[in-house]
Amino acid sequence: MQNKARHIIEFETYADSSALAPADAALLDKARQSTASAYAPYSRFRVAAAALLENGEVVTGTNQENASYPVGICAERTVLSAASSIYPGVPVVAIAVSYNNELAPSVTPIAPCGICRQTLVEYEARYARPIRLILSGQTGEVIAIAKSGDLMPLSFSATSMK
Repeated sequence: MQNKARHIIEFETYADSSALAPADAALLDKARQSTASAYAPYSRFRVAAAALLENGEVVTGTNQENASYPVGICAERTVLSAASSIYPGVPVVAIAVSYNNELAPSVTPIAPCGICRQTLVEYEARYARPIRLILSGQTGEVIAIAKSGDLMPLSFSATSMK
């Protein structure tokens, strides 16, 4: 007998950031501004993430490219590493991700890559709490996801190694 399962992702969409709650709009604005700090001389695709921590602090991170492409790191993993280094043991409540594509308009939401999704799942498990994602470009539509783990339903985890 074959069993079938379905994973449904629920998310909110907004025409632009003016429709967001003030705290979400401020976090997204911080991510948008932080794209200027990205090191992306090869792709010219600057990505930034701003993380709101449970203690109210906001930490930012950007993508950091390298001529040897696999050596670079994405903004989402940079911000999670920075947050856990600066504020050890403090959970991340929400992360806003934005980008500035120097070669094309930056008007549609951007989602984390597979490695970043796996990392987000691990952080949610580590602190036993969801991480809200707010995804957008420099302008335009915004997508909000209540739990980042919804983006990776069949993730590898510590229980996978038992």
